[in-house]
Amino acid sequence: MVELKTEPQIDAMREAGRIVAQALAAARKHAAPGVTLLELDEVAHDVLRDAGASSPFLGYRPPFAPTPFPAVLCVSVNDAIVHGVPNRTRLRDGDLVSVDFGAELGGWVGDSAISFTVGTARPEDTRLIETAERALAAGIAAAVVGNRIGDIAHAIGTVCRAAGYGVPDGFGGHGIGRRMHEDPGVPNEGRPGRGMRLRAGMALAIEPMVIAGGTDDYHADPDGWTLRTNDGSRAAHAEHTVAITDAGPRVLTAL
Repeated sequence: MVELKTEPQIDAMREAGRIVAQALAAARKHAAPGVTLLELDEVAHDVLRDAGASSPFLGYRPPFAPTPFPAVLCVSVNDAIVHGVPNRTRLRDGDLVSVDFGAELGGWVGDSAISFTVGTARPEDTRLIETAERALAAGIAAAVVGNRIGDIAHAIGTVCRAAGYGVPDGFGGHGIGRRMHEDPGVPNEGRPGRGMRLRAGMALAIEPMVIAGGTDDYHADPDGWTLRTNDGSRAAHAEHTVAITDAGPRVLTAL
């Protein structure tokens, strides 16, 4: 079931989204060669504590997971696509890092992700990240009243495929609101004009993921969470929580 949010409820989601944006910015600022993934998680945790918010990630356990997620921040490095578990791994110059974070405040949730390079950026990584961001922008632009879920999916997939990148099969965005994952699902590829019609009051987490090698295949690490590309190529991830309004899409997780 899809719950349509009122304007005050969307405003409340925006407050949660603001915390998400602050945590992601703090993690990006702190990321440097020698910093551990656990340190980035602690930086994000500090933002939550200061804001009086809680984490929808910490302790989350979907059906595929062997254990509850142990952190507030997903940190995926280089060939890791999503769901990277923070550990004592130290960042190195040139690493491509994707960080995904959620916050719950006053019963409402925000969810967002960014990708960036630590230190010296490789041109191919810059292009990969920029493509993920362009795909996100295209998906958001299609999130208007009267369109359908397939229009968002088609917009995202068109950008990714035109760049020659892979799109992880079976992964995409989702509805969001009182919980992190709500209906409907938002695929990263699809046919325009298909799927649920978009209505004012819907809130979606739109999140393209791209694989540099051009394949769609991935596998899970032994931790059961971290998803990696099968060909060892790098991946990037971008995400915003977006409300669909009569005035157009409203991004709730921007600074």
